[in-house]
Amino acid sequence: MARIRYLHPQDVTDPEMKQWLVDAIETGSPGPENQAIRAHNKVVMRSFTSLIRTMRAEGVLPQELRELMRARIATSWGRMFATDCHY
Repeated sequence: MARIRYLHPQDVTDPEMKQWLVDAIETGSPGPENQAIRAHNKVVMRSFTSLIRTMRAEGVLPQELRELMRARIATSWGRMFATDCHY
């Protein structure tokens, strides 16, 4: 299995990426551990960060309903792929 290490903000040289990672750590969204992996590639990190910010600012669903939808999707995927889901 591939192992991709988490990057700490001090390991990120690009100031914009470092700020995205620090923001994720401070706010918890998008997931800091995921951002720490995305920090290996600026294009990927920018795409996810931009998507999350756009959805939050211009999304149609209220935050509470989005969280319920995310939980429902996460628990339903376990059966689809015959795996356990730990959400």
